[in-house]
Amino acid sequence: MTEEQKKQIIRLRKKGCGYTAVANKVGISKDTVKSFCRRNGLAGEMAAAETPVPGCRECGKPLQQKPGMKPRVFCCDECRVKWWHEHPEKIKQRAVYSFTCAGCGKAFTAYGNSKRKYCSHECYIRSRFKGGDGGE
Repeated sequence: MTEEQKKQIIRLRKKGCGYTAVANKVGISKDTVKSFCRRNGLAGEMAAAETPVPGCRECGKPLQQKPGMKPRVFCCDECRVKWWHEHPEKIKQRAVYSFTCAGCGKAFTAYGNSKRKYCSHECYIRSRFKGGDGGE
């Protein structure tokens, strides 16, 4: 790393640029930038574009951020649940499984359970108890 690259890294980090942005502008790897910043006391300063929104994602209420903690995005559980229910497309579901119901033969998907057999509780009861309600 040249002296000019070192000066450029220092200048960009003080402006608030992140490791990746600095690495792209200087033309060296992100890990090299990160280790240089750690050795020279420039670590821990996030870029302005990477900082979280100052208010709650749902209601906009100002958030109190605690140092050393993960940045808060929602003011309360109610706002968090409401926002995620309104934005299901943002969920990164990695464990979605496709099945054919053992009771009715209908195709269905389930999230998080790779051993599921029935599409619903009703199909399970109908198959398990041969259509009876179990209270006979």
